[in-house]
Amino acid sequence: MARKRRDGNTTKKDRRMSRKSATRLTLSAIMLFEVSACLLLALRGNPIDLRALGLAAGLPVLAWISVNVIAKRLHADAMLVMLMSFLCGLGVILLYGLSPARGLRHLQIYMVGIVAFAVCMVAVRLIHDWRALCWLMLPLCVLLLLLPVAIGQEINGAKNWIAVPFLGSFQPSEFAKVALVIVLAQFFTSLRGVRGMLPALLFAVGCLGALMLQKDMGMAVMYYLVTLLMYWAASSNAMFTLLGAVGGVAASFLGYAMFAHVKVRVAIWRNPWSDALGKGYQIVQALMAIASGGIFGLGLGMGQSRVIPEYSTDFIFAVLCEQFGILFGVCVVAMYVIIVLRGIAIALSARTSFNALLALGCSLLIGLQTFVIIGGVIKMIPLTGITLPFVSYGGSSLVACMGIVGLLCGVAAKNSEARREDQRLALLTEAV
Repeated sequence: MARKRRDGNTTKKDRRMSRKSATRLTLSAIMLFEVSACLLLALRGNPIDLRALGLAAGLPVLAWISVNVIAKRLHADAMLVMLMSFLCGLGVILLYGLSPARGLRHLQIYMVGIVAFAVCMVAVRLIHDWRALCWLMLPLCVLLLLLPVAIGQEINGAKNWIAVPFLGSFQPSEFAKVALVIVLAQFFTSLRGVRGMLPALLFAVGCLGALMLQKDMGMAVMYYLVTLLMYWAASSNAMFTLLGAVGGVAASFLGYAMFAHVKVRVAIWRNPWSDALGKGYQIVQALMAIASGGIFGLGLGMGQSRVIPEYSTDFIFAVLCEQFGILFGVCVVAMYVIIVLRGIAIALSARTSFNALLALGCSLLIGLQTFVIIGGVIKMIPLTGITLPFVSYGGSSLVACMGIVGLLCGVAAKNSEARREDQRLALLTEAV
């Protein structure tokens, strides 16, 4: 028995050492990529760009702190933190190459996002009863989503931004989606049956109504799909889920009939070349940028992607493919897939229904947002005005997405604590 225990401990120790080695190797590769890319940006002009040299020192330090300080002390999932750090760093590098001011702004928001990540992770670990907080979120989030309708700015047909003095603009729907998954996870697990889940369903309907008033169809689709899939996971009610899917299709046709900019986007999706210099200009230029990049890309900072009006937000994936190549773009997509699969694995390992649904909702948000924007850029589906998580320029999206990863890591940390407790109980049982 003692020998078996020794062998088991040795095997566990070897696995831990292997994981630590893999983490160090991956982190070193990320830091090397960031240093090399920033040095290329610094040396591309004459004189040398000193701010880019500062990025060459600052970005790797941020990645190292995120993994070896914050993630380690909070017992976060190292793989999720490294992938998040790489994608955020990639966003800073791409944006700086196109517009140094936007690149530096993205870096500042990245640092704010690290704080949001830590706060969300600690909240999941410390708050054991979300009920009172969720009842508070219900009216506040709906009111927050209604603000742009009253005082918001209309951009590309959607009225979903609010201007704040001295801080710039922010998008309330980005922060409300974090509250959405928390509220749905709470009410879908604490109250069973359709009547029990009614507060969460009404909340989702209220959010969708506010988004329709904003004419923000992209975010409305995300909210709807996340709600529907979380409801199905919580209830296993195939009939109501199917009815919800049919209702969603009907709502899509209604949105198409009501909003002129939606009709334009569908027409452009079907044939962008019919108005290549007008309404279809961005899609055409994005497709040309991806094609011109080829397999291995034109090089960092190269290409003509600046001709795309929304190159820093909606079409950042086209910029990425033009400069780094389609092969690199596929690797980036694979990273998002890993984040989603990692999140689903965390959900499956959760010990409570709330934690499982919370992790699932966070994974769905990241996955659906990535699919919707990349699918729109490559003309797989009609384009909607949302951002590529972590990479696109946009403070609201970046902070919200990093907060979502914080929620995921919080559930992962609780799973690890439960496993360690099980191991301690097993050892005590063996000793007795």
